Amino acid sequence: MISDLSESHRRLTGIFSKDEIESIEPITGEQLERFERDGFVIGVPLLGATQIDQLRSELEMLMAPGQADNRLFYEYHSNESDDPHKRLFHALGAWRVSTAFHDLVFFQRLITAAEQLLKGPVRLWHDQVFVKPARDGAVVAWHQDYSYWTRTVPMAHLTCWIGLDDADEENGCVHYVPGSHRWPLLPREHLANDMNAVFSYLDAEQKTSFNPVASVLKAGAASFHHPMTLHGSFENRSERPRRGVVINFIGDGVRSNTNEELLSGVPIVPKGQKLEGQFFPLLSQ
Repeated sequence: MISDLSESHRRLTGIFSKDEIESIEPITGEQLERFERDGFVIGVPLLGATQIDQLRSELEMLMAPGQADNRLFYEYHSNESDDPHKRLFHALGAWRVSTAFHDLVFFQRLITAAEQLLKGPVRLWHDQVFVKPARDGAVVAWHQDYSYWTRTVPMAHLTCWIGLDDADEENGCVHYVPGSHRWPLLPREHLANDMNAVFSYLDAEQKTSFNPVASVLKAGAASFHHPMTLHGSFENRSERPRRGVVINFIGDGVRSNTNEELLSGVPIVPKGQKLEGQFFPLLSQ
């Protein structure tokens, strides 16, 4: 039995051995055009019912007491928020711990969609899990993902957000600002505290064009967004949880831009060296 699942770059179970969704291409030509125009695409069918159920089940294990001490996680926050009354569970590295989350990374339907949007071969950058409990979920403040990732160059990144529950405005779905992927890189604040901190950095034109779109998704559907697209999510005001898994991709050829750790516990990739190997597997065949 492999203790660190990142040692395997193939599916370990049959959970994702077949495509449960009846569609040839996950991303349509119209969606590709929308991604180029808006910086995101919403409602890509991805997971079937049995796959969702397995991910939900293993997510409970990942959130169990004691997992915070698991050295395989790059980050583990039982509550990313500073407010104990507003909880946001957030962890990076589930693919190293859970067979279902590991095998999701190697799911061909997901990989094909990423290749379509990044227009070439893709590698894993890292994964994330977000949970907003019912009536208890904190915000995820407006931010651009690349503001966290400048330690890697060039900017050839892609984020996929997959709903494990129906996600809507009541339970705190993601919102995207159309066209913001063409904005410059903005300063970032704490991820789960002040939703509106970003407004102090926006100019008049950006404020005028700030018209967020809610990413309303059925469980198993996904949204994809550009690394510069401004996005965030409000509190969960519903009686339902809002659970989501995120897969962050990079184009094959992205390099380290630092001589420090890229991810906690991962051996240093010297500045200028390509991301590859155990922790950044090539997903394209």
